[in-house]
Amino acid sequence: MPMPSINSPVYQDVSAFDDIGYTFYRHGAKDDKFRAKIGKVYLVGAGTGDPELLTIKAYKAILKADVICYDNLVSDEILALNTTAEKIYVGKKCHKHSMSQQDINGLLVTLAQQGKTIVRLKSGDPFIFGRGGEEMQTVISAGVACESIAGITTALAVANSVNIPLTHRDHAQSVKFVTGFLKTDTPNEQFAELLTDNQTVVFYMGLNTLPNLTQGLLQAGKSADTPFAIIANVSRPNEQVLIGELGTIQDLQAKAQLPSPAVMIMGDVVPLYHELNGNKQTYQDVLA
Repeated sequence: MPMPSINSPVYQDVSAFDDIGYTFYRHGAKDDKFRAKIGKVYLVGAGTGDPELLTIKAYKAILKADVICYDNLVSDEILALNTTAEKIYVGKKCHKHSMSQQDINGLLVTLAQQGKTIVRLKSGDPFIFGRGGEEMQTVISAGVACESIAGITTALAVANSVNIPLTHRDHAQSVKFVTGFLKTDTPNEQFAELLTDNQTVVFYMGLNTLPNLTQGLLQAGKSADTPFAIIANVSRPNEQVLIGELGTIQDLQAKAQLPSPAVMIMGDVVPLYHELNGNKQTYQDVLA
């Protein structure tokens, strides 16, 4: 029996939600022969790749998935946790998208309508520069159950991995997370919003626009001696750290060539890196 359309004269029995999904019922009929099972979509934050940083809830969701649709930055170690699920790569690199966002949204709905449990596995947290809100809007509007499971966003992971606290009573009373690109794939040039003193700014996905970013901030009035850090391969064995200032970081990066993906931190908390890592030899501090 074909599944009824969400536009057909049926209703959703909210009480029918369960751990997998929920059931559409023909009006007034509760018999099994009238039921059509719908799957469920989990938007799962995978953090920065270290399996030990997964939440228990994320781990359980990954284990019970029939299909895992995963991003470019999800580590092999995390994907290996479920050996039986179908795995579909839907990742994006700079200007290289394996699938459009619209197609990803449609894929999640299609798989759920086949009665499958889908984990949409995202690096970091689904709702922080992860397009999780857009995907949930599409899934929910199609009548499919959707749940978001938090992950450790990159800014928090990097702060703890390299011992740069994002807040500190002596240095920073606020934090701002900023994306390097807008929805149109154009650079984010809202520099005037990033000039506040005693504030830490964390830049996501902006390494490829570093010259434009640094020049824009300097022209907007940010001091050239503002501490600035670039961290690549956050919380992984090949993690690299580059410490400089707003006026020097571009030249330092030209020599060091830290790879993408990388996170950038600007603010007076950055110099604490040297103080708090004095006895640690595990970080590769690239200062070429």
